[in-house]
Order: sequence, then structure tokens, then C-alpha cells
Amino acid sequence: MGVLTKRIAVLPGDGIGPEVCTEALKVLEAVSERFGHQFELDVQLMGACAIDATGDPLPESTLQACFEADAILLGAIGDPKYDNNPAAKVRPEQGLLRLRKSLGLFANIRPVTAYDVLIEHSPLKADRIQGSDMLIYRELTGGIYFGEKGRTADGAYDHCTYSREEIVRIAHLAFQSATTRRNKLTLVDKANVLETSRLWREVVQQISPEYPSVAVDYLFVDNAAMQMILNPKQFDVILTENMFGDIISDEASVIAGSLGLLPSASVGETAALFEPIHGSFPQGKGLGIANPIATILSVAMMLEHFGMYDEATLVKEGVDYALRRKVLTPELNSDNPYTTEQVGCFIADYVQEGGECFRHLKNLELGLSTII
Repeated sequence: MGVLTKRIAVLPGDGIGPEVCTEALKVLEAVSERFGHQFELDVQLMGACAIDATGDPLPESTLQACFEADAILLGAIGDPKYDNNPAAKVRPEQGLLRLRKSLGLFANIRPVTAYDVLIEHSPLKADRIQGSDMLIYRELTGGIYFGEKGRTADGAYDHCTYSREEIVRIAHLAFQSATTRRNKLTLVDKANVLETSRLWREVVQQISPEYPSVAVDYLFVDNAAMQMILNPKQFDVILTENMFGDIISDEASVIAGSLGLLPSASVGETAALFEPIHGSFPQGKGLGIANPIATILSVAMMLEHFGMYDEATLVKEGVDYALRRKVLTPELNSDNPYTTEQVGCFIADYVQEGGECFRHLKNLELGLSTII
């Protein structure tokens, strides 16, 4: 692949968001230096920091920057002063929902992998999770989160609605992905109760013959939540609606042993956003303990989106090497922890030095020479 130039809108956000984004951008810079690509960064406000500065969680200038970018990198949003105030009229999460809707980011894609070297950190038994490797496709712009909602004198309501087209477009993405993996797709719904779920099942059954190599099964969401704990290895590609996907994907995160390891992509017809699935973790802000790996892996997903597959592979190899050498923040290495910055620099150096060369020749300035 030749040299490419890509414009990236960077939304560091709140809490630890700016810290993990800083390390992910170091890795992106290492990719740029090693492969000669040009990444033009446009840093913008979003979330609680944007409310504090402008009164709006998604200022118009931020939205415009996202429209003009080839991809968006998001850190994290959220702040306790809004989380703990049920009367707040403006919230950081409103900006994220509006961004998804404005850009048409209809599919959230979350890979979940059980890393052998970190299995001990999962609360699940090793024999149940070892070898687990799944990809969750969550519909992102429909359903109960975007339906009509309101209050009555003594009650409240949230409507859940889906159109056929909203289901069709993400179902095709999930089927296509399954053909590149283990050729299995699981639809998670609640078709025994919900009319919207019956529409989901009907659409998937209609599309399925277009992908004859893909075996399809169907699980009610309550059973799927149980199966995720009992036998996560049975899952390959999971397809589900917005709220179920929100719950199932967070549940699946315990398989990896840490939210700090899980990246995600949110894609539409013309736009793509990449972010770690963890929250803003305000308690860890500024302490150098935030795990940047999920954000770095989100950069790897972004590189794949650009068609930079060799570059993405090298980033993922760097992460794997850091995991195996236990160059990790305190949540995953309490005996000999490294800082957020040290983990980011370690992986960035791996990428810049080209992996094999790094392993044998590079002496880091992080007190890591004993592991080379």
C-alpha cells in the first residue's frame, strides 16, 4: 500500500479519556513514522468538558470536524456531577447519542477475546473462557434509546421502534463478518414477548439464504446472558438490537478480564468512530493508572478501516507483546505495575522499531531491559 493521508477528529473527552488518547496517538504517530502515512489530527471538545466550556456536550464545531474527518477517535465521556444529578437537563451522554445519530453510526462492533496470559484476571473459570473469540454487532441508532419518551402525571414511558431497513443494513454487516470467521451467527432477541424482536427474527431469516455458509441460531436475551457465562466459546458473531447489545457486550467484557482491553468501532455509510468501551473512570484521572490498551486497539481497528492491515497487525502484535511481558497498568499487574504512559510508549516503540527488531535490539528507557 502506498502512502496515505487521513484526517482524524480526536475527541479526548472526560476523565481518563485524554490520557488514553494521548498514548493511542503515540502509537498512531509510530505507524506514521514507520510506514510514511500522514495523519492530520483535529482535536475537539465533547462530553462534560464541552458542557463546562460551551454549555453543549456536542458543540457545532465538534460535529462539523467529525463530518469532515475520515475517522473519529473518542476517549471517554462522563462526569459524576452529571451522573449523580437526576435533574440535570444537559448530560454528556446526550452528545454521544446525537453524534451517532447525526453521523448515521448504525453499527457498533465489539471484538471480545480471551487472552491466555490474562485468563486469571477473569472472574470466570479458565476452562470455560479459554479460546473465546467473538464479535458483537449492536444496532446503535434505533430502539428504545431513540424512541419517543416522556412522563405522565404518575408514570413514564420509553417507546421501542425499529424499521425493516434499520435491521437489514446491520444484519448484512454481521453476516459478511461471519463469512470471514467461523461461519456462525447468533441473533439475540426477545421474540417471545416483543414485536420488534419478531421483526428482527423475520428479517434475519429472510437474509440468511444469501449467506449459505453461515449457520444461524437464535437466543432469547435472557438465555443469551446465561450462555455468555456458561459457555462463551459457543459464540462467533452476535447480532442484536441497541439495548440488548449494550447489556450483552458489557457482560462479555468480563471474559477478557478487563474493560481496559476492549476496543470498539461504530460505523455508518460514510462515517466511522473508534473508542474503548470503558467509561471515563474519573477516580483514576491524572494518576497514571488508566489502561490505554483498549484505545490503542481501537486505533488498530481504525487502521483496518483505512485498509492498513499490515499496520493494524503490527499494533496488535505490540499489544500482545506488552501483555505477554506484563507491561501493564495496576489493574492487570499489581505486583510490578507500569504507568499509562509507560505502556503506551512500550507499544509505540514496538511499532516504530518493527516488532522483531524491537524484541532483540531495543533497550527501552523504562526499566524494561530485563524482559528483552
